[in-house]
Amino acid sequence: MTKWRNESALDLYNLVAAVFLLAAPWLFVRANPTAAIDLRVSGAVIGLLSLVAIFAFSVWEEWANLLVGCWLIVSPWLLGFAHTRAMHFSIAAGAVVAFMALIELWLEYEKTHLGPASSQASEGN
Repeated sequence: MTKWRNESALDLYNLVAAVFLLAAPWLFVRANPTAAIDLRVSGAVIGLLSLVAIFAFSVWEEWANLLVGCWLIVSPWLLGFAHTRAMHFSIAAGAVVAFMALIELWLEYEKTHLGPASSQASEGN
């Protein structure tokens, strides 16, 4: 049985974002086929990474989520579906995923680099 980390809640939020990304092509009935594929693939990758991070956390999973989130932000222009409803959804979902990955990376950095030092400093006072 794996130990539940406090940061796992962020992975659950990413999993919810992945479900929305997977459902997005059905929300936009006349979505650009390229946008539909991009949202489905990105959603699947984020969902898989989030599940893996929940059960066997590693920092690389958060870096990968950050990259996928950034991809979702720039993909409308690179894939040619700018100025569509799918573009707005892609940017919003990418920003949420990237933000949560950055928070989790920061929390992990703080725990490993600042946690022991700050706890020793508070004991000395």
